[in-house]
Amino acid sequence: MDTAHQLNPTWISYPGDFELWLHREVSLRRDERLSIVPPFWRLDTHCSNVKFRKWVDLIQDEQVTCDVEGRYNIAINDRFVYGNPKSFTIPAGRHLIMISVIAETIVPAIYLEGQSFVSDSSWEVSTNNHVWLPAATLNYHTPLDKPSGYRLATKPIFPIAAERLNSLTKEESSQLIDFGKETFGYVRLHQITGYGKVCLYYGESREEALSRDFCETYDEVILDETILENEPAASTDPKDRIFTIPNSRAFRYVQIVSVGEVQYGEVSALYEYLPVKYRGHFRCSDDRINEIWDTSLYTLHLTTREFFLDGIKRDRWVWSGDACQSFLMNYYSFFDNDVCRRTFIALRGKDPVETHINHILDYSFYWILALQDYYLHTGDLSFVKDCYPKIVSLLQFCIERTNDSGFMEGLPDDWIFVDWGEMDNRGEVCFEQILFCRSLNVASDFATLFHDNENASSFRVRAQQLHESILHVFWDEKAGGLVHSRHDGKLSSHITKYANMFALSYGYFNEHQAELVKQNIMLNDAVQPIVTPYMRFYELASLCEIGETDFVTSEIQRYWGGMLDLGATSFWETFDPTQSGDQHYAMYGRPFGKSLCHSWGASPLYILGKYYLGVRPLTPGYETYVIEPKLGGLSWIEGAVPVPSGDIHVFANSHEINIQTVSGIGTLRFQSSVIPISSDGQIVDKGAGQYELMLSPHNSYNIRYTLG
Repeated sequence: MDTAHQLNPTWISYPGDFELWLHREVSLRRDERLSIVPPFWRLDTHCSNVKFRKWVDLIQDEQVTCDVEGRYNIAINDRFVYGNPKSFTIPAGRHLIMISVIAETIVPAIYLEGQSFVSDSSWEVSTNNHVWLPAATLNYHTPLDKPSGYRLATKPIFPIAAERLNSLTKEESSQLIDFGKETFGYVRLHQITGYGKVCLYYGESREEALSRDFCETYDEVILDETILENEPAASTDPKDRIFTIPNSRAFRYVQIVSVGEVQYGEVSALYEYLPVKYRGHFRCSDDRINEIWDTSLYTLHLTTREFFLDGIKRDRWVWSGDACQSFLMNYYSFFDNDVCRRTFIALRGKDPVETHINHILDYSFYWILALQDYYLHTGDLSFVKDCYPKIVSLLQFCIERTNDSGFMEGLPDDWIFVDWGEMDNRGEVCFEQILFCRSLNVASDFATLFHDNENASSFRVRAQQLHESILHVFWDEKAGGLVHSRHDGKLSSHITKYANMFALSYGYFNEHQAELVKQNIMLNDAVQPIVTPYMRFYELASLCEIGETDFVTSEIQRYWGGMLDLGATSFWETFDPTQSGDQHYAMYGRPFGKSLCHSWGASPLYILGKYYLGVRPLTPGYETYVIEPKLGGLSWIEGAVPVPSGDIHVFANSHEINIQTVSGIGTLRFQSSVIPISSDGQIVDKGAGQYELMLSPHNSYNIRYTLG
C-alpha cells in the first residue's frame, strides 16, 4: 500500500512567504502608459534563506524523493547528503532531517515523499533565527505543480463588434473592438501576416479607448520573425498564427492600430479569472434590483483575483479599505476563505510596524475589524490565532501615536482618508476615533479568547475611556449628532454622516442619541451627501440597522440603477448623478482616471444578503445564527446565503416564509399581524407582533403569516 499518498504530501514553505511573494508579484504589475507604478508603501516579500526540519522514526530503510524550489542542501543528523539528489535513502532508526533552501526570486519550498512520511504541516521551518514554526502547507500536491507556477485560469472570449476607424497616416490602419462588457485578460491577434508595429489602446469606455493620448493603459509590440516564431502558439501557416499580448489588462473596448506590413484577421482575448463558486444567490420582484445584484456579483468576481483588489484597470493593488468590504461581500457570494487569508497576510506584511497599512490611518483599523468579521462568518480560529500577534503589534503602534487626549490624529506622512469628499481632516477626526475604539474592543475580545489577560484588560479599559471621550468631546445635542473633527482645541461645526453611521452600527449611542442621529443626520438631505459606493456601503447598512429598508431599496434602485442607465456593465469607483457625459470618467485630474470596475461598487451583495434575506451569524462559523427577512417594499425575495456547512435558502413574501437550513441552530425572527403557523417547530410570541421560531439543522420550514 502506498501510505505516502494517504499522508497527503504537499509543498511546504515558511508561513506567509507564499502570500507575500505573490503580493509583490501582483503589486509590481501596475503601469501607466508603459511606466511602472510601484506601491508607495513598504512592500514586504518572502524570506530567501530558510531551513526545514523533521524528526523521523523509521523501522526500516526508506527511499525518499525530494523536489525543491531554490538551491538547497540535505542533511541527516547534521551530515550532508552530497550532490543534492532527487532521491535519497534514510536508514532505519531515529533521525533529524534538515533541508536548507535559498531562493531569491521565488519562495523557498520543498516537496518530499517517502513511504511513512511526507512534507506536510508536521515539519518545522526557520529563517535561521533560532525560532522554529510549523511549516505552512500550500495548495500544491504534486512535484510538478510548483508554487512558483501559480497562475489564474483563462478562457477564450470574443468581441461582439468591430468598427473600422479613420487612419491618421497612410502607414497605419485601426479599428475599435467591443467585447460587450467590462473584462480582464490578454488580447489575442489571429491570422497574422507580415511584420510591423501594433499599438493597443484600452478603454473601460468607448471614449477612453479612442483617446490615444489619455487612455490609462496601452501596449505597443513589434511583431517580427523572432517574436512570432517564439510565440507558444507559433505556426508557419498564417491562418493558424496567433499572437497573445503579454500584458493582462482591463477593458471593454480596445483600439488596435497596426503600422507597417503587419495584418491580422480575428481578434479575441483570454479572459483571466480566479475560479470561484457562485454560492450566494438573490432574486426579487424587481427586475432592476436583480440586474443590480448580477452586476455586483460580476464586479466582485472581476476584482477577486490573487487577492481582493481595488479595481482592475488602474491600481490593481490590495487596499485595506477596499478589501474590508470585499471580505463582507464574499461571505454573501463566493465564501472563498483562501482569497481572504491571502489578502489578510498580504495587507499586514511583516513586523516591525513602521507606518499604517497603505499609509492610511483608517486602513490599519479596517484590517483588525475585518478579522473579527472573518472569524464570525467562517469560525476559522486557527488563522485568527496566527494573526493575533500582529493585531497586538499594530494596535500598540497606534496607541503609541495617540495624543494627550487619547485620540488618534494624523501625524506627518499619515493619510487620513475617510472618503473621497470635501472635508477637513486635520486634527482629531471623530470617524477615526470610532474605528480606533471598535478596534480596541475587537482586540480585547481576541485577547480574551487567546488567554492574553493583560492585553484583554488594557484594551478593554482604553476602549471604554475612548468611548466616553468621543461622546463628551464630539457629541452636539443641538445638531443631533457627532461633529466631524476638533483641530487645535476647536470643534468643527461640520456634520458628516461618517462617524455617526459607524457609531450607530456599533451601538455606541443610547436610544435618544440614536433617534436624533437617524432623523437629523442619516435621513437629512441637507447633510453632505456621500457620492462613493465605498461609503454608501456603510450608509445603507446603518439605515438597514435602524429599520429603513424601504428607503434603502429606493436608494439602491436610484444610485446603482443610475450607473446601469449610463451603460455600466460593472460598478464604479465613484458615481455622482449630477455629472454628465465624460465627467463620469474623470478622476485624479485625469480624463479617464476613474475606475469603472471597483470592488466597493458591489456592495448590494452584502446589503441584500444580510439585511433583506436577513441571514447573519450570531456565533463564529454560524454555530448559531439569525434569519430576519425584510421585504424593503418588494413583493417577494428569495435567495441563498453561503455558510461553512452549505447554503441557507430563504423565500419571503407578505404572507409566506420558506426556510431551508444546514448545520447550526438558527432563529427566525419576523413580524405578523395575525397568529402565524409553521410546518415544523414551535413559534414563540415575543409581543407587539414580533415572533420567533427556532430552526434545527438540516430542516425545511414553511411559515404562514401576514406582514403587518
